Amino acid sequence: MTVPRLVTEIPGPRSRRLHDERTSAVPGGFGVTLPVFVARATASTLEDVDGNELIDLASGIAVTSVGAANPRVAERVSAQVSRVTHTCFMVTEYEGYVRVAQWLNANTPGTHDKRTGLFTTGAEAVENAVKIARAHTGRAGVLVVDEAYHGRSLLTLGMTAKEHPYKTSFGPFPGDIVRLPNANPLRGRPVDEVLAEIERIVGEHGAESFAALVVEPIQGEGGFVVPSPGFLPGLREITERHGILLVIDEIQSGLGRTGRLFASEHEGVVADLLLTAKALGGGLPLSAVTGRTEIMDAVHPGGLGGTYAGNPVACEAALAVFEVLDDPDLLPRVGRIERAVRGHLEPLVDEVPSVAEVRGRGAMMAIEFADPGTLAPRADLAQRVSAACHAAGVLTLTCGTHGNVIRLLPPLVIDEAILDTGLRLLVDAVRTVTATLTQREDAA
Repeated sequence: MTVPRLVTEIPGPRSRRLHDERTSAVPGGFGVTLPVFVARATASTLEDVDGNELIDLASGIAVTSVGAANPRVAERVSAQVSRVTHTCFMVTEYEGYVRVAQWLNANTPGTHDKRTGLFTTGAEAVENAVKIARAHTGRAGVLVVDEAYHGRSLLTLGMTAKEHPYKTSFGPFPGDIVRLPNANPLRGRPVDEVLAEIERIVGEHGAESFAALVVEPIQGEGGFVVPSPGFLPGLREITERHGILLVIDEIQSGLGRTGRLFASEHEGVVADLLLTAKALGGGLPLSAVTGRTEIMDAVHPGGLGGTYAGNPVACEAALAVFEVLDDPDLLPRVGRIERAVRGHLEPLVDEVPSVAEVRGRGAMMAIEFADPGTLAPRADLAQRVSAACHAAGVLTLTCGTHGNVIRLLPPLVIDEAILDTGLRLLVDAVRTVTATLTQREDAA
């Protein structure tokens, strides 16, 4: 069967009717990228209620990395649901929680002794990392990086850089948060200058006041920015010198997404605390903080937890994800995804003036649109190209502080022929949209 398979326009009539019901039942604050209602999935595609089969280059924002209907996940989850759906781990215990913690302790970077706490969402992992860091250091301040995204709770919104739509009308936000410059290779200064500026900012605010520096090894919502080489090691050196904990947020980039189990491995940097979520639960809500034992044990008994933290069904899903990640053929497959993306998209940098850069690692790739010369962001191009992909049956997402980036997050297990088709349709959309807008601008 050829995919994408379109039997109606996108969205189709049944999806439109359901979307109308949604608008009468769900607050408008919940946005939607593509208003189609999904009925079932494969490792590479999503089928909607109208029978259209779309190529999935989003993975539920890096959640369904092993596919949105992985049979191992389904088997483990089904078996667990038949036994027990929930018992709070802080009340009575269960083995799955321990097995997930053991795997993360063994497989996250660093040979030091570790402990892992499980939670529910990425924002919870970030907030608990801050709590743990404050308990260990006795300090309050938190350092974050420009263009960062760390979640939608009030603390994590304070740590997030992008104003709209995330922060608009929700302030005031918690204090004790200081933002640092980012080492963006396309738009930033040399990495040595950026690190010197960070050292100056830390000194001005008093290094002894900061508990943690929280950083994404590849920025997600900020535009899939891969920092300049040496940036992460430089942050590691600064934090070590000042007794600040380095917290690496691998919520979007971790668990095989970049061709390594964790993106921080590309720079050889070991975190004091490492955060995972999204792909961890294979589609079920689960997050984790993994860190040095002496740091994790700084919190008093009862200080960590949550009703659903490390839910047993989600833990079984994670154990299935680990089985897939333990397959020695998986990470080489992710490398092939990157080569396919670069092979299709990198020629556009020379061909299309408004394509500023193709970047990323593994199956975490992006294409940025900007005016040539000035690099003024072109969110209009990213939005139009993404909409053209949707109409053609390819699910893509935009991101970036200015909304001018299309991010590609295909399932790590995507069929390579289907990926090739999706990328060809994306390239066609870029060429068509940019040529049409150029003609209009020239005519004006």
